[in-house]
Amino acid sequence: MPLVLGKVAAGEQLGSAGSLFEEGEVEVPAVLEVRGEVFMPNSEFRRINAKREQAGEAPFANPRNATAGSLKMLDSRKVAKRGLRFLGYSLGEVDAGWVVSHREALEQLEVLSVPVNPGHEMADDIEGVIEICGRWENRRAELDYQIDGMVVKVDDLVQREQLGQTSRAPRWCIAYKFAAERAETKVKRIVVQVGKTGALTPVAHLKEVQLAGTTVSRASLHNFEELARKDVRQGDRVLVEKAGEIIPQVVEVLKEKRPRHSRAFKLPLKCPRCKGEVAKDEGGVYIRCINPGCPAQLVERLRHFAGRGQMDIEGLGVSLVEQLVREGFVKSFADVYLLEEGEVAALERMGEKSAASLIEAIEVSKGQPLDRVLAGLGILHVGSRVAAVLAEEFGSLDALLQADKEQLEAIDEIGEVIAKSVYQFCYGDATRKLIEDLREVGLQMPGPLRREKKGGKLEGKTVVVTGGIADFTRGQLEALIKKHGGKATGSVSKKTSLVVVGENPGSKADKASQLGVAVMTGQEFLDMLAE
Repeated sequence: MPLVLGKVAAGEQLGSAGSLFEEGEVEVPAVLEVRGEVFMPNSEFRRINAKREQAGEAPFANPRNATAGSLKMLDSRKVAKRGLRFLGYSLGEVDAGWVVSHREALEQLEVLSVPVNPGHEMADDIEGVIEICGRWENRRAELDYQIDGMVVKVDDLVQREQLGQTSRAPRWCIAYKFAAERAETKVKRIVVQVGKTGALTPVAHLKEVQLAGTTVSRASLHNFEELARKDVRQGDRVLVEKAGEIIPQVVEVLKEKRPRHSRAFKLPLKCPRCKGEVAKDEGGVYIRCINPGCPAQLVERLRHFAGRGQMDIEGLGVSLVEQLVREGFVKSFADVYLLEEGEVAALERMGEKSAASLIEAIEVSKGQPLDRVLAGLGILHVGSRVAAVLAEEFGSLDALLQADKEQLEAIDEIGEVIAKSVYQFCYGDATRKLIEDLREVGLQMPGPLRREKKGGKLEGKTVVVTGGIADFTRGQLEALIKKHGGKATGSVSKKTSLVVVGENPGSKADKASQLGVAVMTGQEFLDMLAE
């Protein structure tokens, strides 16, 4: 949750930190973005739940959900009673030169009365990192909030620039996860869920148990091969843990406690929702419903389509989607944009105000960019990152729909499996009708801003920079490459056109030589672009 601060004089409040300065004037950079996290202490969580139970209200399930729900409340007076806390943990945008290290940044934030975690420590080597992580794993129960691990960061900000980042995460920090907590419970039954791609997933419904501060009643069994390998059965006593402290999963069956007459779970021969045919993936582990009209698939596809990372239609949650499908109001993505306020308001747990907000959110989503739309269509193997790569490469949906398999495979970050999936989608019988319907209801699907210079010296080339180049940050180098028509990536492959080697390079230069990829020094690269 970013906190943007400006120049603060004595006696004024500092943003949402709520601290007052008693004397003097504190100089703050013209632009200072503080990134941090809002959380609910365990003590506050227990206090609030005790009050809710006394009032006959249902208690909150866990501090994480209680915090998220509190932040969504519109009445700030109610939020203020929830005992939420804020800790800053890093800087976002900030004037250059304000600090030179992460530790100095935290110290300066403390001077500005922005709360930071008092438990941060410096380590001189990896042995020190390991010692600190091990110590806090044993002490985490002492904290008044829940943690599932530690974050290890490079302190020097210049070194961070040199290390750079991948498309998904920075290379200068890593999360160390503590061993997951486990709890014993009983499998009440095993049910089969149908996903947006038709995949059938076995899920264990459990006797409720407390685990890592939350109430767990269901756990994923992943797929039927995994279910058979673990031999999970109805009535079994099992050990469950949270993968990454988030997703509950069954890790062990206590077979010595198994009921005498238990039976192994049988593979489904029909879809549990539509009773349609099912088939196993060729060379894969998933069993899928192959009926394109399966209502369960439609619900999951619509829920995904409306999600925050896709079309971001706030209010179109799973319960409402289920109602809309059940009532026959929505049978495709395009039908969402034909909904009328009156018919939505008449649905269960809806009203005029909620319906109006939903229709407004649907209307706003018509302007979502091409990559969001591609991510929302549920193309197999296409998530937000691949969708962004496709949008950047082709620039428009029409250009993508005309691409052949060779064009798709030639794109950096797109392998054979993804290319095949995208190609099958583009040339599927239903795709053209789907796109036509979405355009007819008003979706604009604008492509990304194209490269600034067509026919530039790097046009059509994929460039990797390894090591530092004087006077250039990693972001500036990526912008320079794009300006001259190229594409900057973080990994070297046979598809790479050029590797630029700066100071203190990594192993990418060696890999480029092994693959026969052209290599150029940083100065040679800059001279070439300056000609």
